[in-house]
Amino acid sequence: MADVDEKPYIASAEERRPDEATTCGTILVVLSWIVVVLTMPFSLFVCFKVVQEYERAVIFRLGRLLSGGAKGPGIFFILPCIDCYARVDLRTRTYDVPPQEVLTKDSVTVSVDAVVYYRVNNATISIANVENAHHSTRLLAQTTLRNTMGTRPLHEILSERETISGNMQISLDEATDTWGIKVERVEIKDVRLPVQLQRAMAAEAEAAREARAKVIAAEGEQKASRALREASEVIGDSPAALQLRYLQTLNTISAEKNSTIVFPLPIDMLTYFMKAKEAS
Repeated sequence: MADVDEKPYIASAEERRPDEATTCGTILVVLSWIVVVLTMPFSLFVCFKVVQEYERAVIFRLGRLLSGGAKGPGIFFILPCIDCYARVDLRTRTYDVPPQEVLTKDSVTVSVDAVVYYRVNNATISIANVENAHHSTRLLAQTTLRNTMGTRPLHEILSERETISGNMQISLDEATDTWGIKVERVEIKDVRLPVQLQRAMAAEAEAAREARAKVIAAEGEQKASRALREASEVIGDSPAALQLRYLQTLNTISAEKNSTIVFPLPIDMLTYFMKAKEAS
């Protein structure tokens, strides 16, 4: 059989790196423990840390996330020189979105501002996946507000604020889920219209109110004319009713302490004199 030359296998730099990093890390951890033991009890003031009930600590050992997730609340232990940690506040934060100039779907320029309530839902992801989770969430809230308002006409923006706020909250929550952020609520504060548009809308509303007032007045006149017609028919059937109406009118005038009383002359009397004159 022919001899086969077998060359030794040489691992590449990428393949050697994990083993070398593990070995170096183990050595540094051991040295750190030795320093802690030799400097006791003074090292305990450096190794023990405390986080509040509303905080969590994300620990990195030699640049890598420490297993077990975020620590806290309470006391936790770190090794000097090789461990570093970041505090994450889990309380709800409020962001007042500055006024955004938006062009609506029906080509009307409006200024809209809103309020966003959010909190950190996963402390580890908010540190490891994004550089600044709070700043990124605020910028995304501004762009989401402009994009949402730009796809709706003006009358929907003015009348459907709750629906728009709910859609914005769902959109922001889905986008910030990979950053460890939970968007709890979005509220639209104010929608500012241009002065000329406000005057035009006020004039339109005033014209609509005047039109409704004229229609109501016309309907009232129509009902009043029908009532007068029915009253005249009743009075025409009974001549004595007309005399009673005259007396009632005189009673009403005299009750107001007037010095002059206008007495209505019955038309039948004039007709009688005219007929007597024609007969003579």
